[in-house]
Amino acid sequence: MSFIAKIAEKILRFTKPEYMDSQNSVDDFLASKDKASNKPIKSIFKIIDFKGMQVFTFGNKNCENIIVYVHGGAYVNEINYQHHLYCMKLSRKLNSYVLAPVYGLAPKHKSQETFDALRELYEDLLKTNKNITLMGDSAGGGFVLSFAQYLKTIDLPQPQHIIVFSPWVDISMGNPPYDSENDPILGEIGLIEIGKSWAGNIDTKDYRVSPLYGDKSNLAKTLIFAGTNEIFYKDIEKYVENSTNTRLVTGEGLFHIYPLFPIPEAKKAFKEIKKEIID
Repeated sequence: MSFIAKIAEKILRFTKPEYMDSQNSVDDFLASKDKASNKPIKSIFKIIDFKGMQVFTFGNKNCENIIVYVHGGAYVNEINYQHHLYCMKLSRKLNSYVLAPVYGLAPKHKSQETFDALRELYEDLLKTNKNITLMGDSAGGGFVLSFAQYLKTIDLPQPQHIIVFSPWVDISMGNPPYDSENDPILGEIGLIEIGKSWAGNIDTKDYRVSPLYGDKSNLAKTLIFAGTNEIFYKDIEKYVENSTNTRLVTGEGLFHIYPLFPIPEAKKAFKEIKKEIID
């Protein structure tokens, strides 16, 4: 673990949301989210409208490669500048057209709505006959893995590549104990309640919200990054052990979604991504 990564981890510990480790706080947080009004996102980055869903776009749409990036945020937090900057980097360094959909968030919105919206976007992109990569981090990474399983049920082709960072593969948090104390970003208490909210009427162990429990055969070639100190690590290991055509890149001693941070280990991760898509 690099010195810069250690500094980043210390900073993250100071900014860890209280609702991740407190039942009262997560209840209040979800209640406030439910009351908040939905407003279209305004940004300096380019946004298009796709059938009523806002989609951030980066790069030239005539590029040979298309990347659909599903942002993380535990299904309750909006896409942020960390995601924007990473999508911009993907478009420039990988000569790719990157689309980052602004999907509906819990508790106002549920998983099935996002499945429907992403299916329509994916079907539209298939018409381009270009190489499509599905990417995502954290909750978005878990969604991507679920979505890939879902594609098989509706007879749509797999993407060329699946690349995810620290995917939330089990929103039921059904494999305790979880080490919330060592994770500077996430906590078991908050995740359990948020997971229930996102699932809605779907069982939290349904593959559509927890890809760990789905059929992982015949999926696209999958590359997963995860840090050994994050709360999801053992669930991710379990996902990989029961999968085919899947490779796990482990960040020893590293934290959740470490490839998105400006640390030396992220540079190594990006080289792996470039090798996967371009080389």
